[in-house]
Amino acid sequence: MQGPALSGWLLVLVCAAGGAYCLRRVRRGSGEERRAAAGEAVMGFGMAAMALPATVVAPPEWVLVLYAGVFGLAALAGLLGALRRGGHHLHHLVGSLAMVYMAVAMVAAPGAGAHAGHGAAGTAGVPLLTGALLAYFGVYVLRSGTRLVPVAVPAGAAGAARAGGAGRAAGPELLLVCRLSMALAMLAMLLTL
Repeated sequence: MQGPALSGWLLVLVCAAGGAYCLRRVRRGSGEERRAAAGEAVMGFGMAAMALPATVVAPPEWVLVLYAGVFGLAALAGLLGALRRGGHHLHHLVGSLAMVYMAVAMVAAPGAGAHAGHGAAGTAGVPLLTGALLAYFGVYVLRSGTRLVPVAVPAGAAGAARAGGAGRAAGPELLLVCRLSMALAMLAMLLTL
């Protein structure tokens, strides 16, 4: 059975789909929404590349150093955004720093293969930091998941919501699902570290 390879490809698919959705948001958005979508697209495609199963693609070590550099720059952008506007930029900062951490841990792992940290339990990373990141993303997933649970709407408000247009109501939910799936993918990647 090809469990690890199959789960790796599913992770790649989820992350790439999230990145593609965010690229679409970059084209349609403006201002702050566009910057946030660009950061999420970088995260989605970077996670997809990093999650490629090692049996298929074993990139050289310098690729992981490149990942660390790209996500280091993304972390800097997230820090600047969090200092100026707060909000979701803080999550971008944590996610980018988690990607830097995973890339560095995979380079420093014994065995020094590009994906040595994935799938070899306990061989890479600092357990306390990994646990803190797992806790953060676990809470983020649970909090985001509860926001997707339908809430009963009073009868008068339901008519007003329909008058506002059903097409607009799907946007925020799809965005939340995208962020939720990327956080779940981050959890899966951290678990294999």
